[in-house]
Amino acid sequence: MLVILLVILLVLLLGVQPRWPYSREWGYYPSGGIGLILLIVIILLLLGY
Repeated sequence: MLVILLVILLVLLLGVQPRWPYSREWGYYPSGGIGLILLIVIILLLLGY
């Protein structure tokens, strides 16, 4: 279950990169939010939760 969650988060992180013209004005907010969630999951993994 945890591996599936990590894979989904990684796919979301790749999907929010500002590569398309309409998403360039979004800045780093989408990828920053997904990165923050990924960081929290990694910390919880290291702590054993």
